[in-house]
Amino acid sequence: MYKKFYGSSSWPKTIINIQGKFTNSQYLKHSFIFAIMITTLCLDFGNTRKKAALFHQDELKEVWVLDDAVSSIEALVSKHQPQKSILSSVVAHDPGIEKLLAANSSFHLLNYQSKLAFTTPVGKPETIGADRLALCAAAVHYYPTKHNLIIGLGTCITFNFINKYHEFLGGSISPGLLMRLKALNYYTSKLPLVQAASDVPLIGYDTTTNITSGVVLGMAKEIDGIIKSYRERFRNFNVLLTGGDIVYLAPHLKSKIFADPDLLFKGLYAISHVNNP
Repeated sequence: MYKKFYGSSSWPKTIINIQGKFTNSQYLKHSFIFAIMITTLCLDFGNTRKKAALFHQDELKEVWVLDDAVSSIEALVSKHQPQKSILSSVVAHDPGIEKLLAANSSFHLLNYQSKLAFTTPVGKPETIGADRLALCAAAVHYYPTKHNLIIGLGTCITFNFINKYHEFLGGSISPGLLMRLKALNYYTSKLPLVQAASDVPLIGYDTTTNITSGVVLGMAKEIDGIIKSYRERFRNFNVLLTGGDIVYLAPHLKSKIFADPDLLFKGLYAISHVNNP
């Protein structure tokens, strides 16, 4: 584990790092925190998939898609030996996962009682999805002086607005890309279940392109429309776009956005830093 040395008369005369030795005079001259790399494992269990990310200090190193087995997480823990871990889950999961993480790291389960860098003045904070809390945490961490509209493109589209005073005001939820494609197939007798695509025509020329055009371009217009409505109320704010469906929708948006597929993990890291000091 990384060990921090702060200004103190009890400092050792010579400090050794992986590159060699610092003399006492060099150590005092630099007056910095000497630390071994802290490794943090962040896990996101969503409705569609389970993912994990590894941070070395505050740098994101790797992201994985997991299966449902505890063994897949056990393998990550065994290989990377994280000092800290955090889990965001919006689905029921094997309680053995929490026990595994708690036994092998300083573990935090994200929930409405977690220490957060923002307030949640919305009704029933216990009903706020952990994924939405993580997105808001990322926005506050990276853009602390701005209003932020964070749009998550997952199983559902979530619109999350947090103001420059670090108040999460709420937002909205609508069906996501796969949900819309599945609904067309499920609630009709002849429409097929088609694969999502980013290169879609305005005018579909067969059943598949009619569906992808309607769903993808329809979602893009919906997102642009919501952003426009926010702009009519708030003069200056960031739009942060994240989630697995960025690749399909970002090319069709007219609004200025900051796209980051790993924003949720960055928010989890920020929350872990506060809750696992």
